[in-house]
Amino acid sequence: MKVLIPGALRSYTEQAQVEASGATLGAVLVELDRRYSGIRFRIIDEQDQIRRHIRIFVNGEQVRDLAQPLNVTDELVIVQALSGG
Repeated sequence: MKVLIPGALRSYTEQAQVEASGATLGAVLVELDRRYSGIRFRIIDEQDQIRRHIRIFVNGEQVRDLAQPLNVTDELVIVQALSGG
């Protein structure tokens, strides 16, 4: 499936779009981390939850559950919110 990577995480992938596979969102993130070591930690916290400044969309719908089932034709978009003062 197509995975769109935000600018802040492109230092891991060196590209804006990558292909990944997995039956669930969690499996896709594990696959991404296998290929791009360290990227999963930037998306998932120590409690195995999506970090609060990260949004993940599957086919335009926001998902928060790592057990979310995925299809090979899905498009996954990772969005990283910016903060500051």
